[in-house]
Amino acid sequence: MKTFALAAILLTAAFSAAPTSVAWAQMTLKETTSLAAEVTAGKLPPVEKRLPENPMVVQFTAPYKLGQQGGEMRTLIGRARELRLLNTISYNRLVVYNDKYDFVPDLCERFEVQDERVFTFHLRKGHKWSDGSPFTAEDFRYYWEDVANNAEISPSGPPVDLLVDGERPVVEFPDAYTVRYSWKQRNPKFLPRIAGTSAFYLYRPSTYLKKFHAKYADPAALAKAAAAEKRANWAALHNKIDNMVENDNPDLPTLDAWMIQTRPPSIRFVAVRNPYYHRVDSNGVQLPYLDRVVLAQADPKLIPAKAGAGEADVQFRTIAFSNFTFLKENEKRAGYRTLLWKTAKGSHFTLFPNFNVNDPAWRKLVRDVRFRRALSHGIDREAVNQSLFYGLAQEANNTVLPDSPLFRPMYQTRDTEFDIAKANKLLDELGLTKRGSDGIRLLPDGRPMEIIIETAGEVSEQIDILELIAESWLKVGIKMFPKPSQRDVLRNRIFAGEALMSVWSGLENGVPNAAASPSELAPTSQFQLQWPKWGQFYETKGQNGEAPDMAEAKELLKLNEDWNEAGDLTTREQVWHRMLTIHMEQMYTIGVITGVFQPIVVNRKLANVPDEGIYNWDPGALIGMYRPENFWMKQ
Repeated sequence: MKTFALAAILLTAAFSAAPTSVAWAQMTLKETTSLAAEVTAGKLPPVEKRLPENPMVVQFTAPYKLGQQGGEMRTLIGRARELRLLNTISYNRLVVYNDKYDFVPDLCERFEVQDERVFTFHLRKGHKWSDGSPFTAEDFRYYWEDVANNAEISPSGPPVDLLVDGERPVVEFPDAYTVRYSWKQRNPKFLPRIAGTSAFYLYRPSTYLKKFHAKYADPAALAKAAAAEKRANWAALHNKIDNMVENDNPDLPTLDAWMIQTRPPSIRFVAVRNPYYHRVDSNGVQLPYLDRVVLAQADPKLIPAKAGAGEADVQFRTIAFSNFTFLKENEKRAGYRTLLWKTAKGSHFTLFPNFNVNDPAWRKLVRDVRFRRALSHGIDREAVNQSLFYGLAQEANNTVLPDSPLFRPMYQTRDTEFDIAKANKLLDELGLTKRGSDGIRLLPDGRPMEIIIETAGEVSEQIDILELIAESWLKVGIKMFPKPSQRDVLRNRIFAGEALMSVWSGLENGVPNAAASPSELAPTSQFQLQWPKWGQFYETKGQNGEAPDMAEAKELLKLNEDWNEAGDLTTREQVWHRMLTIHMEQMYTIGVITGVFQPIVVNRKLANVPDEGIYNWDPGALIGMYRPENFWMKQ
């Protein structure tokens, strides 16, 4: 049995964990300055009554320093839905990744894992939600019994992340501070999902939400409340109010460092410190240091300029490496630093042919690997690298990076050389020999080979890369048109099979080891843009989408299950390599460039932001793994 039994946790600012040497009982707590008036007025209990009996103690090591409370941190968002970033930068989960990508306790005090089948979490006694209500096993029971397994609130049952080959977990609550999940089969994806960037909440603020649940509230009052909110019934009202990910209900209690105060719609969202946050520094100062986080909405095209004008204290979204020179030039005038963090995606820029596109002629072509290889050989990756990234990036497929123990050079280089002759030969082999008067090849039905590549339109760099690709594809008789649109519109068109090809970044985790789930390599999610309907079929257990009808895709699904069932890392490593080999041979996605640095704009007064870091969605939570609650503003 693996046991992570840490009576208290000592965390560095880079977020590594070890048993604490700080004697919590000997610490003198300091009341938060901005909350002192409310404490004096009796509106809030004193800090020692707001913290758990055993809070998480953060110890800073050089170059990070103990901070001072107060001030705010501003960041810019491109759309209102990015308010969800609060759940990302306030990276609080039952279990989280540290900077070594190991699992360590966070909201729970400790946890135990038995044979990847039984997971037991021990909560912190006295831990409270942001409204002061207790955070206990009752919040897990409420979610499991009254939300996930309530047919009116959750018609399709518990989320697929809690199922193992269709099997629901046995969920037990031995006492008020212990929760246990168990399956008959191994569930190696459970901890990664809990620690993941996309928040997976196994609990709900039950004290608050019971007021909106038919099992606990007056039916007449509920019906009246639902009508007032223009909801069909109490369950629809409950689902609207219970939206922890979206952060669109300021009344919903949270366990995060900051709690949202602004109710949508708005273009400026303010979040204030959670007075019951469970972390303190080694001087007895309750975190977060910053009183407020402000997220201001702006046109994505203007965000680099606004960041360069000093309108953000930390900016990481919607700026790209192509903005680096401009940002550096304005540092002194606007009072910020421009950091360059490594990225960990399998590819910075990737083309996603849609295997589920509706157009039958294009669908047949997209599914032929010779076509995908021809497109790859028709890309001058060196020109992209030199023109836009000063030659500092890598020209590579969408696969694992050299920092991964699973890396093999051939995964990155197969079919990536710029070879017009080879691209033309492959296209000729496909029977695409007829051309129009303009030299553009013709499809079998006589239409010109004009590929529309759709983008989210959030980063101008994507259009710059596509223009370079369009130039080289003309040499093989293919005309390409970029089509920017909004992210939600783009995804819906891909899901519906209306988009032929799209652009996104590559593998989310480019530095996995054998213990990491390879599900990203199999058609397991609708959000995999190369086969969304296959992914939807998997997610809905065949109720929606399309069943995979290509042999290699079926094999990937089988290999993914083999990895789940394997009890040793040697077998899991073999599964990984087979899946990576299939992707190398089949080129389901076309990676162009990788190893691109991410600019991070940081106000010079904002302390404890690491000069070097890894910028990644999952694992990493963008900047969340570096604990923004530890950032502080120098006066």
